[in-house]
Parts: sequence; C-alpha cells; structure tokens
Amino acid sequence: MPESHAANPALLSVRGLFFARDEQPVFGPLAFEVEPGEALLVQGDNGAGKTTLLRVLAGLLRADAGEVGIAGSHADHRARSRHVAYLGHSPALKADLSAEQNLRFLCGLHGSRPERDISQSLARVGLAGHDDALARQLSAGQKKRLSLARLWLSPAPLWLLDEPYANLDLDGIALVNALVSEHLAEGGAALVTTHGAYAAPPVRTRMLQLSNPNAAART
Repeated sequence: MPESHAANPALLSVRGLFFARDEQPVFGPLAFEVEPGEALLVQGDNGAGKTTLLRVLAGLLRADAGEVGIAGSHADHRARSRHVAYLGHSPALKADLSAEQNLRFLCGLHGSRPERDISQSLARVGLAGHDDALARQLSAGQKKRLSLARLWLSPAPLWLLDEPYANLDLDGIALVNALVSEHLAEGGAALVTTHGAYAAPPVRTRMLQLSNPNAAART
C-alpha cells in the first residue's frame, strides 16, 4: 500500500504489525497509513482478522510485533484515548439507562465535541423522541443508531468501525455513509471493516484486503 507523502503526519501509521493466537498467525505483518480525510476499507472472509486488527489498533489487544503510531506519536494509552473512537460489534450500552443517560455517561468517559449536544445527536441518527427509552427496550438497529450518535459526538479524529452496517436497514446504511463522509470532510479518518456488500462513501477511499493465513493449510 502506498506511503503517505503529506506534510502533516498520518492519523494512523502501522509498521510490521503482527498478531497470533495460540501460536497461529491471525494477520500480518501489515504496513499501511491512513491520512486525514481518508477512509480505509478493511475486507476479508470470516477468520481473516478484521475484528482483531481493529481491537489491536484500539488498544484492546496487544500485538505480537510491530509499531502503531497515531498523529505522529507512539500509540500509547493517552494517544488512543484522545484520537481514537471505536465502534465494535457490541453496542456497549448500559441496558437499564436511557438513551440520553447512556450518551451522557459515555461522553463523561470519552469527551464530546463542544458544538454538538445529545439532543442533536439523537436527531442526527433518527432517534429523536427516544431520549427516555431504556437501551434494553431498543431494537438492534436502534441500538446501533445510538452507538452512532455517540460516535457523532466524539471529538476523536480517527474512527475504527467494525461492521458498522450490521443490523441496519437501507436508511441506516445511508446514515453510516453520510456520517463517515462528514467526518472525513472535517479532517477525520476512518477504518471500516466490511464484507464488501455495501458501497463505500464518496470520499478518498483505499482498501486493505486481509486473508486468513491458515486457510491454505486447511485445504
């Protein structure tokens, strides 16, 4: 994958990143960069390591080898907390808190953009009027939309999105693409894992294809 030639450092830089589980390689070594205003689509079959890669980049798993840089600095805990917003398979919501309470709690943990508020975020993702609804009362699609509202509030410039289209209808898919497009237009960047079933947002987009390193051994 081509290297960045921008004057400013890439939002994310990866060098020789390798991860194994039970002494079996999951992915790597990988080397790539993601610049401001750019989306990187991470594709691959089940077992290729897409989710694992994002969890390593988010700091939830430790790589066996390689380096990760964020905004020109080593990706330590402080750098990740300031620059990275992670959306995983789980909505990461507290079931007995309302939609509004969940967002207030998460903003208290991770910060929020001063020019955006919770009511605006709920309206932006199609949940206006659901402020008081408990998270456990929401459908799977509504929970995903609530997680997207938290993403929209986040001040982090680098979004790590693991299968963000899951549990969403066509309007929800269009919403994800619109949010990513807006984020990149504002100078952010995104990594998006996908099976390739949905069109990428109309932004600067590159692709990272992962393959299961153990697949050949099983055939």
